[in-house]
Amino acid sequence: MRIGAIIKTAPAAALAALLAAAVLIACGPGNARKEAAAEKAVAEPVLAPTPPMGFNTWNKFGCNVDEKLIRETADALAETGMRDAGYKYLVIDDCWQVSRDADGRIVADPARFPGGMKALADYVHGKGLLFGLYTDLGPKTCAGRPGSAGFHDIDAAAYAKWGVDYIKVDWCNADGLDAPTEYTKFRDALRRTGRSIVLSICEWGRNDPWTWARGVGQLWRTTADIGDNWESVTWIIDANSHHYAAAGPGGWNDPDMLEVGNGGMTGEEYRAHFSLWAIMAAPLIAGNDLRAMTEETKSILLNREVIEVDQDPLGVQGRVVIDRGYGGQVWMKPLADGSKAVAFLNTTGRELDLYVRWSQIDLPAGPARVRDLWAHKDLDVHTDTGKTFDERFEVKVPAHGVVLVRIRPDQTP
Repeated sequence: MRIGAIIKTAPAAALAALLAAAVLIACGPGNARKEAAAEKAVAEPVLAPTPPMGFNTWNKFGCNVDEKLIRETADALAETGMRDAGYKYLVIDDCWQVSRDADGRIVADPARFPGGMKALADYVHGKGLLFGLYTDLGPKTCAGRPGSAGFHDIDAAAYAKWGVDYIKVDWCNADGLDAPTEYTKFRDALRRTGRSIVLSICEWGRNDPWTWARGVGQLWRTTADIGDNWESVTWIIDANSHHYAAAGPGGWNDPDMLEVGNGGMTGEEYRAHFSLWAIMAAPLIAGNDLRAMTEETKSILLNREVIEVDQDPLGVQGRVVIDRGYGGQVWMKPLADGSKAVAFLNTTGRELDLYVRWSQIDLPAGPARVRDLWAHKDLDVHTDTGKTFDERFEVKVPAHGVVLVRIRPDQTP
């Protein structure tokens, strides 16, 4: 479970109209229609040019969701700096819905959400955030609430009317259904509303979504549900790592939501968890109680330098470039400015010495500068250059931990 803008520039609009008329006269109506279709395709916005960031209720609260929690979480996103760091989607997972009315329209729990979803979405939007909900393609959700089977257009219309910006669509109780077909139908229903809504595909990687989900949704789960423990995180990292070629601007592999701050792991493990999600260009969807974060949890979720790696506009998912075979790995993610984000991951219970050569991360031979993204400092070295590393970088990595650096060729004369 855890599973347009109308450009109001009259000269531009007038010019577009004149050009369209010229095309119609010169090329005939058939070609004009083709030109118009091509123009529309080009103009269609990319809904997730970088991996979505935000918050989802499920990991911490499960079915214990209500209007008060969502308003307080919206406040927390704004007041803690999370919103300004990029966490903009506030998503209510399962259990907000209870029934359908006589016309088949989905009904929010009136006891838990007495103000209704439209008013709640307005409150979230008023905080400079975007609003998300959950549904399921089966007749029932994973928690047994009404699903969207047979109600795609009715539900999509309701979401658009309420002001929903993001919809997570689960796959429980969907036996006998074809995932690519059903998710495409749901995408089309969303498009018919005329509202831009991010579609999060959550079928747990069972139907190889990395082979078909691009263009259907903006993110797709690649694994089973995450747990708040080191074994789950390392298993998911490995499972998600195999599909790096499928990710890129507008479509992202989703290894599930973050567990940072929920208490089941050490700070070292949570830093590794967050670092690897960033290297893998994964959606960063917090799943803890944002109203009561420790300073350590804030320091992880609000690390701007690590977030920059995840949100890099080049949009490449990092991959394993060295696997030592005994729990030590080196990951590399190329960044838009020509630098490389490199994560040294240690899944073992003892400290490891790891290193990487420039040739292994596609850096040119010669000196390079290295910045530690958790220590927030440029590293000094023992090479002849004095301030740069030459040909390789080596480091001690703590047990169940990570060292995350950014390496760039040294351009100093």
